[in-house]
Amino acid sequence: QVYLVESGGGLVETGGSLRLSCTVSGLLFGETTMGWFRQAPGKFRLGISCITPKGAVIGYADSVKGRFTVSRDNAKNMMYLEMNNLKPEDTATYTCAAQNFGGSWAYWGQGTQVTVSS
Repeated sequence: QVYLVESGGGLVETGGSLRLSCTVSGLLFGETTMGWFRQAPGKFRLGISCITPKGAVIGYADSVKGRFTVSRDNAKNMMYLEMNNLKPEDTATYTCAAQNFGGSWAYWGQGTQVTVSS
């Protein structure tokens, strides 16, 4: 059974920072492309970034470029999202996901809420 569990969300003021973590079990993490997504109420899910098994980052959404950084620790089966200079429009549920060998986003966490107050 594959499990993805996010943590680190919360309430922060505009300009603040948070670090989200995604803990993964049940798959070969070191061979899996991982990604972060977010969804705000009434909006479509947005792909924030994804990271290859070796740690190469495959871009960032324009809205977070320069403020968010994705990383991973294969020894710990964990992925991170460092979020700086947070804005109210970053308020959303943040979810991590894992690709299967076919390249589909096959596994998803439950999400963690990030709320940025103005």
